[in-house]
Amino acid sequence: MEQYKRKEDCPLTFALTLIGSKWRLPIIWALWNGKTLRYNELKRRVDGITNMVLSQSLKEMESQGLVLRKQYMEIPPRVEYSLTRDGEALIPSLESLAKWGKAMQNK
Repeated sequence: MEQYKRKEDCPLTFALTLIGSKWRLPIIWALWNGKTLRYNELKRRVDGITNMVLSQSLKEMESQGLVLRKQYMEIPPRVEYSLTRDGEALIPSLESLAKWGKAMQNK
């Protein structure tokens, strides 16, 4: 693995900052399993998350290019969330990490 003078320059460290908060993985997983979810559907699937944290996480993930927010001009307003291609590209790595984690649990 390539050595970096500053940890901020390491691609792995950068990737982990994108997904490393407490709620990011559950949000990503819920969107992967649900494909496209409205806000309240997503909140129900991520047990224990507050409205403030979900809203802030979605905004950050949207700005980072992981989540797509689609707003429909209807009454009442409807907003749907889904993973972007970059967000979906994470899934194989997360599945591998989950498999590794399961193996470590069973030792």
